[in-house]
Amino acid sequence: MKRNWRLAALVTFTQSPIPLFLDEARPMHLKKRLAGPLLLILLSTGACAQTPNTTAAPASLAPLLQAMSERLDIANQVALTKWDSGKPIQDSPREQQVIANAAQQAATYQLNPEDVSQFLAAQIEANKLVQYALLAKWRDAGKAPTIARPDLVKQIRPALDQLQTRLLQHYAAFATSRRDPQCPTWLAQGRKALSIDEIHDLALVRATGELCVSGR
Repeated sequence: MKRNWRLAALVTFTQSPIPLFLDEARPMHLKKRLAGPLLLILLSTGACAQTPNTTAAPASLAPLLQAMSERLDIANQVALTKWDSGKPIQDSPREQQVIANAAQQAATYQLNPEDVSQFLAAQIEANKLVQYALLAKWRDAGKAPTIARPDLVKQIRPALDQLQTRLLQHYAAFATSRRDPQCPTWLAQGRKALSIDEIHDLALVRATGELCVSGR
């Protein structure tokens, strides 16, 4: 009998148009009894609504991001050669050649040439972002790090060409996951795991900027 009385009270409380703070006629002990269960219901409902239904990132993402990060590390060496030579960072003929070579390899990895071109262009822009930031930092300091400089043509560019093969392989492996709605979340988590410093972290954001195509 007591249980039926509580149920009736709960129905009356939830359907009443009178706000709780104006319902002075309702006994205080009843308000406390009813407010507790209702608060728990509201909190549990909100928690369920905010819990993301996420899945783990595909195994192909980690090596792809790692290769991207390695390419940004090489940008440090390129920046040093530009500091020493005084040559501009922008090298359009070289950039166009790199992108064209990658696009020609797209069929090998069963990829769209336009997608590959966009992917490589993003890597190049991210690389230049590191160079510009480092050169500005060194100019402010009045000097660059006193470390060995590898040769741009004989050492750095061949290393970038070899890395490009790995990039395309990993990009092809991840291609089917690019349209997954959770792709941006995976990228954010992956970038966080590879965090180095503000310059390289921002550059990695640029490098992955067009990697996800969710919603297109």
